[in-house]
Amino acid sequence: MPVAVLADLVDLTGTRPEPARGAAFLVLLSFLLAFAFIRTSARLMRSPRVPWWPGSIETKGGLHIHHLVWGIALLLVSGFLAFALELREPWWQITAIGFGIGAGLTLDEFALWLHLEDVYWSDEGRSSVDAVIVAAVFGCLVVLGIRPLGLDRPSHTLPVLAFALAAVALAAVAFLKGRTVLGVATIFVPLVGPVAALRLARPGSPWSHRFYEHERPPDRLERSQARFSDEGATPGWRRLQSLIGGAPGEH
Repeated sequence: MPVAVLADLVDLTGTRPEPARGAAFLVLLSFLLAFAFIRTSARLMRSPRVPWWPGSIETKGGLHIHHLVWGIALLLVSGFLAFALELREPWWQITAIGFGIGAGLTLDEFALWLHLEDVYWSDEGRSSVDAVIVAAVFGCLVVLGIRPLGLDRPSHTLPVLAFALAAVALAAVAFLKGRTVLGVATIFVPLVGPVAALRLARPGSPWSHRFYEHERPPDRLERSQARFSDEGATPGWRRLQSLIGGAPGEH
């Protein structure tokens, strides 16, 4: 069946991959396709050139149901089934695809997690594109066989787990500071973590909003603004964000 053929693409030696690796490939592929579809759909909804494109889902009371909701539902159902059942073909492929689609729909509105308001087409909404890029890079590295945080070592489980959790915490701090590259590097090279966590946060990042903007005197905020131009992003990175996710205020 087609999903089995797609899973086989992971294996470069001619033999069928283990389900875990095949599932990772399917999660990554479905994640990228779901994000591409939903982001394209969102851009088409705002374009006057395609007025026939379906709009957002709203209840009779005017409540806008974000696609984030459907993504979370898919993540929960697929994740629960994967943990609770001993899945065989084709069910592990189906749950992997469902999980990837859910992740794509959810991370496309990652900015809503941070700001708790609809900032999809604002400057703050660019963090959704950052999150998708980070997730895609992480997924690619895992599919290629690179195991982050030393989790490929079966011995000394508790020390390895504690080390992994510490690295994840440091990576989370880096992401909150807007230091995306350092956050990804921490996941695969944990020794980068302390450096990443101590670096200055970018202007406009959640860390800056929480700790810098209310600081008196605003020393760290001023240093951050002086360190980074264009709200913490280089023009090249801005162009990449706009290419992938559309420019803020795009119509």
